[in-house]
Amino acid sequence: MSAYLNALGVICALGRGHTDVRTALLAGDTRGMSMCNTWLDQGVSCFGTIDLPLPEVPAHLAMHDSRNNRVLLAAAQDIEDAARAAVARYGAHRVGVVLGTSTSGILESESAIETYVHTGERSTSYAYRRQTLNGPARFLADWLAITGPAYMISTACTSSAKALASARRLLNMDVCDVVLCGGVDTLCRLTANGFASLEAMSSERSNPFSANRTGINLGEAAALFLMSREPASVALLGTGAGSDAHHMSSPDPTGAGAARSMRAALADAGLAPDAIGYLNLHGTGTPHNDAMESLAVAEVFGSQLLCSSTKPLSGHTLGAAGALEAAFCWLTLADNPGNRVPPHRWDAIADPALPLLNFARPGAQLAQDARYLLSNSFAFGGNNTSLILGSPA
Repeated sequence: MSAYLNALGVICALGRGHTDVRTALLAGDTRGMSMCNTWLDQGVSCFGTIDLPLPEVPAHLAMHDSRNNRVLLAAAQDIEDAARAAVARYGAHRVGVVLGTSTSGILESESAIETYVHTGERSTSYAYRRQTLNGPARFLADWLAITGPAYMISTACTSSAKALASARRLLNMDVCDVVLCGGVDTLCRLTANGFASLEAMSSERSNPFSANRTGINLGEAAALFLMSREPASVALLGTGAGSDAHHMSSPDPTGAGAARSMRAALADAGLAPDAIGYLNLHGTGTPHNDAMESLAVAEVFGSQLLCSSTKPLSGHTLGAAGALEAAFCWLTLADNPGNRVPPHRWDAIADPALPLLNFARPGAQLAQDARYLLSNSFAFGGNNTSLILGSPA
């Protein structure tokens, strides 16, 4: 059964809304990435921060107020009319919410704890429920008065890719007629310093697949789809997921788990590898992840598939990354008359130890008959998810 992606709301370091994000994405614009020490106790890194005004949470939902939910609300407002029309048409009980996140409202908890440590006084605005992982889904459901299934998935960097796959299952099982699905994650010191402790952070802009790659840049984003059975120009056609369970934080160096994930998505969509016109790589810029992904991609697709990592443009948005990069594929397929794809921003110094992939240069275009795009998301514990978006025949 087809799961169509009828509407998209998106906000990230590239901007807010279809026009701004698509324009910056296809131009390979890195101006949203900035060097700062805001989030790190020691050192400096490049971050993809959302530097845009955010909407206020309505007063009757003040218990949900957090930066994370304000970013989510910004994306949700862009598809509010379509969402409320779906609730009116199908009934509140037939509309669901499935989101991915990893930080939720931790930023507000950090501030409250810091106040207590320095003053000995508890913040009157602190509420633990703001950082619970079900918070964003509950907020969105309350905002839209939805009574269907509303839940979160938190599997690190695959969270929102899995949320899209889960939403598709809700449609296929006839639990829902419409699902609001995607992901949201915002920056906080706990996450930034955690990645720094793993020595995974780069002190400069991320340089995926380069011989000179040194690590990731973190970012923040929200991407929210309205998924239904109503025909649209873009659909979620295939999903593949698995866990190679190689190590708590490092991927299987052979790329076997990543390859299985991509093959599973192809099988689910009923497509051969040569049907894919573009691959959005997970491409974090860390030595181990890029190495295993290049091996997996070369094994499944060979060396000719047009591909790029978009994380040098947006930062690695963690729990939101899967949905954000699916959104980038959606924007590449929908209303893109030039047929351009996001360029791969790097220093073009290939790692001689890795298979050389066909990285998209500025201005690169999809083949005229290309209708299917694949997006990879990989996470701690060898948790792998691949999504195929396409324009149905």
